[in-house]
Amino acid sequence: MSDKCILDWLLAGDPSIRWQTLDLTGADKKRIESERRMTVKSGWAARLLSLQDPDGRWAGGLYSPKWKSTTYTLLLLRDLGVPAENPGIRLACRLLLDNGFYRDGGINFSPAQKRSETCVTGMVLSILACFGFRDDRVRQLAGYLLMEQMPDGGWNCQRHRGAKHSSFHTTLNVLEGFLHYERLLPGGGGRIARAQAEAREFLRAHRHYRSHRTGEIVDERMTRFSFPPRWHYDVLRGLDYFQASGAKPDPLDRDAVELVRRKRSADGTWPLQNRHSGKTFFEMEKAGRPSRWNTLRALRVIRWYEGA
Repeated sequence: MSDKCILDWLLAGDPSIRWQTLDLTGADKKRIESERRMTVKSGWAARLLSLQDPDGRWAGGLYSPKWKSTTYTLLLLRDLGVPAENPGIRLACRLLLDNGFYRDGGINFSPAQKRSETCVTGMVLSILACFGFRDDRVRQLAGYLLMEQMPDGGWNCQRHRGAKHSSFHTTLNVLEGFLHYERLLPGGGGRIARAQAEAREFLRAHRHYRSHRTGEIVDERMTRFSFPPRWHYDVLRGLDYFQASGAKPDPLDRDAVELVRRKRSADGTWPLQNRHSGKTFFEMEKAGRPSRWNTLRALRVIRWYEGA
């Protein structure tokens, strides 16, 4: 397919795909916002919203069952682009904060664990900030994550158990949290901006998926693109954060961007390469088939790298 045909194919998809494709094509903000508001009326997001429990949770749980719980449903609704003022989402955000905020300033949903969990704190921060949930505890979540940053620039949820090297997964979950936090509270995030810059250098030192010592691929699963990614890191998800953050493309990004290019199918689309096992309400796309999600994200990553 030609580039125009691919864009037409994306625009024929779910409202959550259409509004983001319009953004990719440079449509005016009014048209983009109008399409974005359609996400609550039809399609995947509307379906998820209709499955919310009367008490504000999804599937009766805050963090489990995966992937139907409140946390993971809100992560998906964040990526689908549901407008922030939705009352059901605001109720769910309050439940996450009221039931998860821990005395050390992070998020802990486990009664057996006596400390907050860094990955989960990053995810919840991204949810609350994305949906504009203003509460002093949101600032404390950001402060907790700043304290947890490791000397190499990233984060690892196993740090308290002796981990000395940052995790790709934890680092990206925190970076996405900080990205949305900066958008919620612009102008006051000098420390947040520095933390993100240091973490981006950590990922770049690893070429986004390689050992900084040997150059070998850290985990083949990072090279297979999934959506929704849940808590998992992969190269496309990582590069999509880079473009969203406004980071300037760097020669150290080239290897990862070329990996994305190589994943393109002969018809010009990108397939859904991987699914993370677990319970879901429904599947948006079939593994092995052309994926609008992966195609949309890959196109905007390539355009970012090329400076378009």
